[in-house]
Amino acid sequence: MNRRQLDREAAAEQGRRPRRFHAEWRRRLLVALAGLAALVLLLAVFDSNQALLGRLDNLVFDGYQRLAPRAEAGAPVTVVDIDEASIDRVGQWPWPRTTIAKMVDSLGRMGAAAIAFDIVFPEPDRTSPSLAVASLKAQGATIALPPDAELDNDVVLAKALAANPVIAGFAISDETDASLSRPKASFAFGGADPKSYLRPFRGGVSDLPVLDRGAAGLGFFSFPPSEDGVVRALPLVASAQGSLYPALSIEALRIAQGAANFVVRSTGASGEANTGRPAMTALKVGAFALPTGPAGEFRIYYSGLPHMPTIPAADLLDDAKAASLAKTISGRIVIIGTSAVGLRDLAVTPLGSAVAGARVHAEIIDQIMGQVFLSRPDWAPGAEIFLAVLFGLIVLAFEVLTGAIASSIATVLLIALAVGGSWGAFAGPRLLLDPILPGLAAALVFALTTPVLLLWTDREKRFIRTAFGRYLSPELVGRLAENPRALRLGGEMRDLTILFADIRNFTTISESLSPEALTGLLNAFLTPATDVLLGSEATIDKYIGDAIMAFWGAPLEIADHRRKACLAALAMLETLETLGLPGGSPLQVGVGLNAGECCVGNFGSARRFNYSAIGDSVNVASRVEGLTRQYAVPILVTEAVRAGAGDLAFIEIDSVRVVGRHEPLAIHALVGDEATAQSSEFRTFAAAQQQFLSAYRRLDFAAAEAARAAAESAAPQRFAGLYRLYAVRLAAMRADPPSPGWDGVFVLRQK
Repeated sequence: MNRRQLDREAAAEQGRRPRRFHAEWRRRLLVALAGLAALVLLLAVFDSNQALLGRLDNLVFDGYQRLAPRAEAGAPVTVVDIDEASIDRVGQWPWPRTTIAKMVDSLGRMGAAAIAFDIVFPEPDRTSPSLAVASLKAQGATIALPPDAELDNDVVLAKALAANPVIAGFAISDETDASLSRPKASFAFGGADPKSYLRPFRGGVSDLPVLDRGAAGLGFFSFPPSEDGVVRALPLVASAQGSLYPALSIEALRIAQGAANFVVRSTGASGEANTGRPAMTALKVGAFALPTGPAGEFRIYYSGLPHMPTIPAADLLDDAKAASLAKTISGRIVIIGTSAVGLRDLAVTPLGSAVAGARVHAEIIDQIMGQVFLSRPDWAPGAEIFLAVLFGLIVLAFEVLTGAIASSIATVLLIALAVGGSWGAFAGPRLLLDPILPGLAAALVFALTTPVLLLWTDREKRFIRTAFGRYLSPELVGRLAENPRALRLGGEMRDLTILFADIRNFTTISESLSPEALTGLLNAFLTPATDVLLGSEATIDKYIGDAIMAFWGAPLEIADHRRKACLAALAMLETLETLGLPGGSPLQVGVGLNAGECCVGNFGSARRFNYSAIGDSVNVASRVEGLTRQYAVPILVTEAVRAGAGDLAFIEIDSVRVVGRHEPLAIHALVGDEATAQSSEFRTFAAAQQQFLSAYRRLDFAAAEAARAAAESAAPQRFAGLYRLYAVRLAAMRADPPSPGWDGVFVLRQK
């Protein structure tokens, strides 16, 4: 095939490429579609089930608090605990209101700045003397009482509440519409009125009116329900029955500071954006400002309060012990609550279970006074969705462009980045950023695209093993299957070394053998020859009757392939030395080698094709193999092969101009390997051959004949035919010398 034909074939192949969708792009498209589907599915699931994502987020943020709890601010807070030991000492609950009054008066005398009750007294005290007196009188008894005696225990407690800075507690709820006492504190607000956007509660469970009237403050202590029962946030402001009520913790903080009201900042206030959706943004309690969520919720950052004083209520009622407690009471906010299991005022927090509710309120006060807050920014959900999409697309890009190994590394790094960034935001500016959605996006895209990629890769490997298993060595097929990108089907230019080998005088041999014997002979020749070629990393192109065509350099790059081709040719001859024809005559094989640029790829029709090489270099290799018969040498190579084969043993044979080519072709005989090249016998032989060619090309026939005879005597026996050819040529040239200016190139008259 000449250069024009090669160009036409390459152009035709280029024209066919746009009409078919390349397998590599089909693979990439399939992986990309699987990854995009995974990403859309993930976002759709979480968009339709925000509660699920919220639960996962809470677990992460709880873990962060356990790893890095808040440093205790040391706020002046003391808890008076009605614990199991106190109930054992004082008596079963509920205690008489006079006992509670004694406890309040004792705290007041010790200088408590505020006394907050995490307890509610919704019913009259059944132990009041007034009830006993009324019962006895109803039975006809006559009872004499001191004129100033107070017989109603609730009135006794009411007087104690009124005489001290007490905050009465109540439970706000939608489960009852019972009336609540009017709030003690007023609310000022900037922006939207909180009552316009806070969810209104129907009512609640509160103290007897006589008790609430005398209290300095009124605050709710109930925790909002959560799915897992963990108290993570508490609304600090609630709307009920047309009024705004503060939480117990901030009401205690207000009373302790002597502040008259609360200041609420809502959207639309000065410096606050008006988003169109009214919401609370911040709250001020006396000298302390704190951020809130849209519905007034406050995210609690727990410290565990390891140094906060806790006094058993029984000690406060014991005059002998009470005197020593003044230093832990004076000037402090006192929260009265219970940790007794039977009274069910225990909460679960991120730091632990069975925490007294009073300690949760104390945590809020300590956190506000320490001014350390957890924040979930408004932009966080949008940023998390953006990162989820970005991470998913990054993993998808690695899957599409690189493969499973690189994409798995990218996935692990992205998940680590999501978790590390989230942790860094928590540990630094105390921002709550979700690592779940971005991390899940990367993991899910990887999990769904990797099987697709592996299935496709397995399909590629099966195709490659099937397509190339018959004309590549198993080692090369394995390499090609592991790296399919090394294969470019459809035609490409490659630097190749091409080999042609066939049996000499095969036509004559075939006429003398039966079909069975001929088949056995061919198999005996082709099988070991193929084994040698595959073992040297060659690609078997085709079998042409008694001939083999093979090449090195495609579909995989083969290092030093000119030298490997020469060694393979020598190994073929050595292997075939044991073969012979019926009758005992040896089987003679001719091998031709050439190297150069060729077009390689799948050639043929849409129904049947073959991976092959075409081009001028292939044609020259075939011609060189044909020259082995004319020159009677087993292996001939071109100058391109000899120059790239290293230090093997070559001798130059001739410079010829073959039919159909104007450029002369230098041909060399491959004599042996490196050991042969270093031997003194070969050096003598090569020197004599070079002297012959020198004399022959300068038309010094006498010197040429003498050098020919010397070279023949030094040459191996298999070159005897070559020197007989030289003798005939010299005789012919003596009889008919070449024209003056002869360039030393012998012109062949037939292929």
